[in-house]
Amino acid sequence: MKDRLGADVLTGLVGQAEADAVADVPALPARLYREFAETGRREGYEDAQRARRSMLYRLVLAEWLTGEGRFVAAIESVIWARLEETNWAWPAHARELDRFDRPTLDLAAAMTALDLAEIDYLVGDQLSANLRDRVRVEVERRVVGPFLNRNDHWWLHTTPQKQVNNWTAVCVAGAVGAALYLETDMGRLAEIVTRGLHSLADYLETFDREGGSSEGPDYWTYGFGNYAVLAHLLHERTGGAIDLLDGDFIRDIAQFPLRTMLTEGVWVSFSDSDHNPSFHPGLLSLLAKHLDLPGLLGLGMQNDFGVEVFNQFVWPLRQFAWPLAKAEPATLGLQDWYDEMGWMISRLDPNDPNSLRLAAKGGHNDEMHNQNDVGSFMVVAGGKVVLTDPGRGRYSKAYFGPDRYQNIFASSLGHSVPVVNGEAQAEGRAHAAKVLEHGHDVAEDRLVLEMAAAYPAEADLSQLQRTVALKRDVPGGAVRLEDRYAFKSAEGEFQSVLVTSLSARAEGDAVLVGEAGAGARIGFDAGALEVAFDVRKAQEKQYQPAVDLTRIVFTPRRRSREGRVVLDISPLT
Repeated sequence: MKDRLGADVLTGLVGQAEADAVADVPALPARLYREFAETGRREGYEDAQRARRSMLYRLVLAEWLTGEGRFVAAIESVIWARLEETNWAWPAHARELDRFDRPTLDLAAAMTALDLAEIDYLVGDQLSANLRDRVRVEVERRVVGPFLNRNDHWWLHTTPQKQVNNWTAVCVAGAVGAALYLETDMGRLAEIVTRGLHSLADYLETFDREGGSSEGPDYWTYGFGNYAVLAHLLHERTGGAIDLLDGDFIRDIAQFPLRTMLTEGVWVSFSDSDHNPSFHPGLLSLLAKHLDLPGLLGLGMQNDFGVEVFNQFVWPLRQFAWPLAKAEPATLGLQDWYDEMGWMISRLDPNDPNSLRLAAKGGHNDEMHNQNDVGSFMVVAGGKVVLTDPGRGRYSKAYFGPDRYQNIFASSLGHSVPVVNGEAQAEGRAHAAKVLEHGHDVAEDRLVLEMAAAYPAEADLSQLQRTVALKRDVPGGAVRLEDRYAFKSAEGEFQSVLVTSLSARAEGDAVLVGEAGAGARIGFDAGALEVAFDVRKAQEKQYQPAVDLTRIVFTPRRRSREGRVVLDISPLT
């Protein structure tokens, strides 16, 4: 293993661990925990807790790989600090400090349980008996016991009120995974595993029949990544008798990042996902080997041995154990289609990373990590996102509260979809698109949606038919966007909106976005349409720098009962 890592990686890790061994453990005072309740900001507590985790991960990995005992005392100090935390759950999930007899079992608590179980497995023989006993007591009290004995966790099962999502995979992997390491009663372990399998069955039902997830590629690596970790642990623990990675459907899910890749380094960014996600090398190595999917090794991910990028130990451990092998770039197809979600992904020339790419969606406005984005699409030219679906905003109390759809990232105002009689799209499953047509031939890939239902009654729509097509019969390719609309009771105002994070300017009958070679020309009928630019500066994102968004608004010069807006989008040369 050390030979595969290389001397520089090991030397760098040991050097960091030596610094950690003499550093103070970051403090987590109660005032930091209460900050979320008081201000809505998550970063204060989460960043300090992340610093503790990263310190512990480096120390454990260095001790595991060197085996010299140099870091044992420091490891014990950080583990004791973690055991003494009143909450393992994040403030955004627990909202207040836990009662001792009622711990909150959330993503962070579950991940902590599996962290400690795997650390105990790796270096437990060097730790004090008192500490190891306390690890088992706290994992049982905070995670495994509440998982087995309580039914008040919303993520356990899908109900008429709430569909499960990535939480289910992460929380089940943490609780069941920790039990696989630490539980000695085989009868009780069987109960824990069985309970987990029932929850995971509900989790798998969140995927499109082709293996797609409306949460997007970012949450695929988190949710399905933890599913894969637990699958591997169960496979090993049962000698292959239980294989949760078996079957064509699982293979389809595993290929989601291949099918949603638009071009090198760019993925579909629908929902709370960004166009440049990072897929964990250890996860790609596991799936590529277990499922014989070598294409996953060619997604362009790089080995990153700086553990700060991870928020759970399973990934740096597997990064060091299974470093990503060099591979040829993944082979992409001309198009991909997810029928139930209504996602169309089209590539003009998959072998030319700079060629035109299009992703468009139907769907509904009550999806996992929902954004009101029925009919949204994105265009990539010259390897750059020209027209964007902006992904996720900064995670805060408001972003996951009643005011979510006031946020530009979650509102339809932040997406390339119409505004009708001043109305944005409404949230809820009934506010949805109907796929009227999807097809592809030598001339074009096209998606036709009826999406009037995505808007509230105040929009007064009787019809809103959107056609978005990648034209293959045009040199260099083009995207044609056509919206046909009709109002129920009177003449109305219709605005077709395109969103970009690049510069945009009007020149005659065109809007030019970005620069030549990595931009777009948007042709329109200047006699029939007015164009305006609504610039939203420094919009805060999660895990990404703030971004300037420009809404390019095309408005018919004459109000009417029915009409048609056509925009032709071609690479800027």
